[in-house]
Amino acid sequence: MSVSSIKATLYCDIKKVWDVVTDVRNYPTWRSDLSKTEILNEYQFIEYTKSGYATTFTITLTKPYKQWEFDMDNSNISGHWVGVFSQDGDITTVAFTENVNTKKWFLKLFVRSYLRKQQKQFIADLKLNLHRKEE
Repeated sequence: MSVSSIKATLYCDIKKVWDVVTDVRNYPTWRSDLSKTEILNEYQFIEYTKSGYATTFTITLTKPYKQWEFDMDNSNISGHWVGVFSQDGDITTVAFTENVNTKKWFLKLFVRSYLRKQQKQFIADLKLNLHRKEE
């Protein structure tokens, strides 16, 4: 199992951050790595990368403005994602952790760096999107 975590400070209200992160329908409008999302039901959605690779997500916990969790699965990995949200005044802190198992032995060599890259891109895209919403 590979574990990767990232923490970020965002200079805006926790409600705005929560709304953006949990609104998967709008991911393709601000996430640079996705082409589309598909909502299957209240608890499941699929993300498609720009190259069409699909990952299915199943929401397992929703505590508004505090914590959001889901399981993820595709042909290469399965795992669990935890997002923790906290606020101090107008500053919101997010901490995202992914626990991933690879389905192919050779991917174990690359999965940690891949997760780290994905997390950094998600935070960069999130910050850019939140900044645009403030203008």
